[in-house]
Amino acid sequence: MNRLQALLNDSLIGTKHVENAAIIHIKERKVYASTLGFTVRDQRALISTFSKNLLQVRKGGLYFNDNYYKCVRADEHSIYLQNPDGGLIVVKTKIFILVATYRAGMYPSVCVEAVEKLADYFREKGS
Repeated sequence: MNRLQALLNDSLIGTKHVENAAIIHIKERKVYASTLGFTVRDQRALISTFSKNLLQVRKGGLYFNDNYYKCVRADEHSIYLQNPDGGLIVVKTKIFILVATYRAGMYPSVCVEAVEKLADYFREKGS
């Protein structure tokens, strides 16, 4: 298991309030780590959301892996979205985009906190 996969499993999935997660390298537009069976179908769209489509996401939400999510919060570093079945957290660092989902019955605040803490860790390391 690579280091990113271990970080993802320990810091996100280990909380029991993150259903699925992925770490995407921004420049390479490639998934470097993800939970088993979790596919990010359009890395380009997520990456461009931060640079080009933030206002659009705030107003109209986001489709991710065939599910629609309404925007709760969006800024240049973090996007929080939800739907009746759960939610989606997307956080940008210098090198990575972190993506995490939670389902109904999980605590969104724990999911957000875990993803933001991992993002802070990457920022401290310069990535």
